[in-house]
Amino acid sequence: MLARTAFSSLRTARRPKFITRPEFTQRQRGRWLLPALRALLALIVLLSPLTASAESESHRALPDYDGRAGKGQPTTPGQALLWVPRVLLFPVYLVTEYVVRRPLGYAITAAERAELPAALYDFFAFGPDHKGGIVPVAFVDFGFYPSVGLYAFWDDAGFKGHSLRLRGSTAGSHWLSGAVSERFQLTPKTLLSINGSLIHRPDYAYYGIGPDTREADRSRYGADTADLHATLRAGFWRSSSIETSLGYRGASFYPGNFGDDPSLTQQVDNGVFPLPDGYTDGYRAGFQRSILTLDTRRDEDGSESGGRLVLRGEHGLDPTQSRAAGWLRYGASLGGFLDLDNRGRILSLSAGVEMADPLGGQPVPFTELVTAGGNDRLPGFRDGRVRGRSGAAATLRYSWPIWIWLDGSLQAAVGNVYGEHLKGISWGESRFSGAIGMESRGSRDSVFQLLVGFGTETFNSGADLNSIRVVAGARSGF
Repeated sequence: MLARTAFSSLRTARRPKFITRPEFTQRQRGRWLLPALRALLALIVLLSPLTASAESESHRALPDYDGRAGKGQPTTPGQALLWVPRVLLFPVYLVTEYVVRRPLGYAITAAERAELPAALYDFFAFGPDHKGGIVPVAFVDFGFYPSVGLYAFWDDAGFKGHSLRLRGSTAGSHWLSGAVSERFQLTPKTLLSINGSLIHRPDYAYYGIGPDTREADRSRYGADTADLHATLRAGFWRSSSIETSLGYRGASFYPGNFGDDPSLTQQVDNGVFPLPDGYTDGYRAGFQRSILTLDTRRDEDGSESGGRLVLRGEHGLDPTQSRAAGWLRYGASLGGFLDLDNRGRILSLSAGVEMADPLGGQPVPFTELVTAGGNDRLPGFRDGRVRGRSGAAATLRYSWPIWIWLDGSLQAAVGNVYGEHLKGISWGESRFSGAIGMESRGSRDSVFQLLVGFGTETFNSGADLNSIRVVAGARSGF
């Protein structure tokens, strides 16, 4: 285009006066014309690269086929920091890349070519828009009985914004669990849900109360629990929300069993630990719970960098006791998240504390104390591994995308439970927990999880590694 412009300007420029003067002969005109043509040709040759560049700018930009947009641009601090976890986690990368991601990718690709996902989707989901369905689920947490069951969903049940969720699991007649959830989407950011669950299982683990409990003291107890509550959740600034629940929770306990582990009452008779509060009579209590979440991240942003502060509190009151009894449990957590390359590779650091205080002069039931283990705080420990009047933990976590709907995670945490109001908290009384695994994203109702974790005794006791946790399957998110 620059050449065309130059050529037009030459055509429209004021002609030299000798063109119109009669005294110029034909030979003189030829002497002037030949150098002019040579100059014009040189100008076209010089401008041709600029012409090609300008014309290419009007074409469609080359697509980013390999997903590395920004090649040639200066390296950002986040991209530079990304090399630290890449070097440290190189063995983990080999496992997740060549043992998990690539075989999983080949399997999914082969399944898609065989149209297997569409066939399964049509088989398990029904209705004109596939808004309802029934899906089989299974969950294995080594050290507990494995379970299988069914998960059912129905979106826009009867009218838009109304949904139902049902879940039932079993490991035999001695292990039964059922849950139901009804939801009403009042506004795009306001959700009202009514939730209920009944659980009968004999394999809960109990090790005693306090920071110094030992793996060798493991015992089993059974429990029949019921929970019914309504929750109103409202979102506001960015990803922040406020949530309040009102409901009823009750539990009764009996000697449990799993493998060769002794029951809780057998360990009490052996003098390993005293009978925990609330075991004999159980409890039935109404409760009110509130959670305030302040999150600077935006749902619509590609980056997941930001900070989050969570404040929570729960008040329980048991009216069946001869004297007023209940508990007050409260806590806070603060976390920071850094998206290293704005592609879902998140490095986060978080810390949290929680406390449980008795109300009315009666002790807090042992299942309502602060706990760590399972999917809460120290995931390298089994569910309920440590219990106490208070707890604190700090967690460093790195997560990265493995597949479209699957994230890998590596985390290390230090913490424990302690006495009243963090009494006795110290580095020596803390434990270490590490875990690596994968977890699906996008649904809170039924989350697929594959995790391997470990935990240690307190640092004062030598920090011996004696707790291994392996989890595989779909766990309920409601």
